[in-house]
Amino acid sequence: MSSARRILLVVHTRREHASRIAAQFGQQVRKAGIGVSVLSDAAAELAGFGIGDVDVADASSHAADGCELTVVFGGDGTILRGAELVRDSGTPLLGVNLGHVGFLAEADVADLKATVQRVVDRDYDIEERMTVDASVEVDGRTVARSWALNEASVEKAARERMLEVVVAIDDRPLSRWGCDGVVCATPTGSTAYNFSAGGPIVWPDVDALLMVPISAHALFARPMVISPDSVFTIDVLAGSTAAGVLWCDGRRTHELPPGARVCVCRGELPVRLARLHRAPFTDRLVRKFDLPVAGWRGLAEPGPDDARVGRPGRS
Repeated sequence: MSSARRILLVVHTRREHASRIAAQFGQQVRKAGIGVSVLSDAAAELAGFGIGDVDVADASSHAADGCELTVVFGGDGTILRGAELVRDSGTPLLGVNLGHVGFLAEADVADLKATVQRVVDRDYDIEERMTVDASVEVDGRTVARSWALNEASVEKAARERMLEVVVAIDDRPLSRWGCDGVVCATPTGSTAYNFSAGGPIVWPDVDALLMVPISAHALFARPMVISPDSVFTIDVLAGSTAAGVLWCDGRRTHELPPGARVCVCRGELPVRLARLHRAPFTDRLVRKFDLPVAGWRGLAEPGPDDARVGRPGRS
């Protein structure tokens, strides 16, 4: 099938509901004259739900080449998988939330028809999100490179052993910690692992890097917000008996033997997210976390959503 316009669908196929909704979306987009590509590991599943004539792409960094948009059906984990596929090509990513919190998702399944129309009309904004690049050095040699949209975390490899690390920022030593790990996050990732580890929420348009020690046995182990041009260095102490693991977005890993060094800095390439809603990030926080704001007197004329749940609107 050939079309001047084309989109890629990325689907959490282990959830039947996601496959069914994605197939419906694909059918409607195809009726509007837009070509559809799907990943090879989802092709059979989507065909079973009647998606129709589509192209099949290998799950690689070239999967979105030639596509104007990648639409993801699933939770934030599936969106992170989609980010792996589109980062090199720069194809915008649109998430349809089928998970729980779904901070990275932009559309809800209940608004599927409207989302199709917005895609057909190209009625969306593009927002660039900062990433981080991470490298691993062992004996002075770089043995691995990776990147993350949410966070790069250094964690202990064995549950029963504490990880001994020394952390530096811009080649200046900061502190030595016995800990479960260290999270290095982006503003986008501030509502993910960083949040669970006790780090601050940072608005996504703020240029900054975040660092949070995990369960550190130390008097000083505070979350830190650092210049986006700074470089984190995390050394796993050479004399330690505990090894570590580098996790990037909870998806890509590399082992860290004692003596390994991890360097984390601002990523060379951003991830581009398609935005359907222009409401402030505050509204997104309130909606996603269902924060109690009843009693707020800022709205002179509350809308239907505000009267129902006492919140300032949708994001």
